[in-house]
Amino acid sequence: MFLCREKELQKLNKRYFGDEFECIVIYGRRRVGKTALINEFCKDKKNIYFSALDTTPQENLKILSKSIYSCKNPSGSHAPKFESFDDAFAEITTMSEQERIVFVIDEYPYLAKAEKSISSRLQHLIDHVWSSHNIYLILCGSSMSFMEYQVLGYESPLYGRRTAQFKIEPLTYKETAAFNTQLDVEQNSIIYGITGGIPHYINKLHVQKNLDEAVLENIFDRTSYLFEEPENLLKQELREPAVYNSIITAIAEGASRLNEIATKTGLETGPCTKYLKVLADLGIVQKETPITEKIGKKSIYMLVDNLFRFWYRFVPQNIVAINSGRITSCYENVVKKNLSDYMGLVFEKMCKDYLIYYADNLPVSLRAVGQWWGTDAVTRKQVQIDIVGTPIEGTEYIIGSCKFRNESIGVDELELLKKYAQVFGKGSKYYFYIFSKGGFTEGLRELEQKGEVRLLTLEDIYR
Repeated sequence: MFLCREKELQKLNKRYFGDEFECIVIYGRRRVGKTALINEFCKDKKNIYFSALDTTPQENLKILSKSIYSCKNPSGSHAPKFESFDDAFAEITTMSEQERIVFVIDEYPYLAKAEKSISSRLQHLIDHVWSSHNIYLILCGSSMSFMEYQVLGYESPLYGRRTAQFKIEPLTYKETAAFNTQLDVEQNSIIYGITGGIPHYINKLHVQKNLDEAVLENIFDRTSYLFEEPENLLKQELREPAVYNSIITAIAEGASRLNEIATKTGLETGPCTKYLKVLADLGIVQKETPITEKIGKKSIYMLVDNLFRFWYRFVPQNIVAINSGRITSCYENVVKKNLSDYMGLVFEKMCKDYLIYYADNLPVSLRAVGQWWGTDAVTRKQVQIDIVGTPIEGTEYIIGSCKFRNESIGVDELELLKKYAQVFGKGSKYYFYIFSKGGFTEGLRELEQKGEVRLLTLEDIYR
């Protein structure tokens, strides 16, 4: 079943029916659903689907040859190999003279690595031949840095040849819920907290009726796909998986600043910075700065891939129970007991996405939404604000708090928010938002009626 990429599909189809040459670049982290989107787009169209491998040019040419002949003669069994990539591309050119052809090169970075001149060859073809032919070229890749610098970047031979680009992002919390409509909002929130909106992970978690049963079977079991996924992904993508594993472990255990991570891993800060950059390119780690400030000493590193966050938070500490087959009791007494605490950062992300994508009639036209932390100049105490929404112009801000707890939130939380807002100085106007899984007290509800605060439950942000 194809879910949640309808807008991208609509845009791809609109360009297809334009009957002009197209060079579409589609990229995004692994497992995010790029290939599923392309397959859905291609299923009713004449297409040559070539998925490159991390192998020799000759082997990739052989695979491309099979793809071309499969398009020409789907029932044929014999697929001769072209002598060169130029010959293969020439055949595609000839085919496009008769009808519209979608030519997909999936995992393009593998092909570019194997055949160094391929980008220059495609550039020449686009400039001198394909721009006047009925070809719909799609270049797809999972290596974010390669696609951004070697395909879309200024120094790439393909720079300026694309007609559109699609960066495929993980699904939002609300889109993630479309996979399990039989579950309530709290269960779907936890699924988002585990999978991070990665369609492949949602499918592999395979929740049917019981979420706890699915998590035990598909994460806390050594034979399961998701149990092996973090380690396999590091091995697949990186040359030194052990070093990256130590960095992720350090962040998962509470190290957030560069010097803390370097000290905990035994790395020098220079090399550590480079490793962190690679993890950021993979979408596993993100560098964050208080929203109103420039990147600097206050910047911290966070795990933003929810599967990695969940795995590194709960699997290593329970590995003896997992290996001995006694994980069920540990899951009840350890994992579920700490789940609300784990979901804190997840809920903050959900609430930010609510403001960005789903909220109606916001009092401020938002430029950005993020966290803020620092020292109160008056009290000299540390302050952390879950949500700060900055305006496109003016001095009106949204200040928010997020609580993934069962208890009702009271008036004291609003008073605290008002106090924290003073760190931004006088002369600004603030709109206060409080998000709570457990609801609100009558006293706080009365203040909402007076217009002092906007209160939203977990159910509210899913509506």
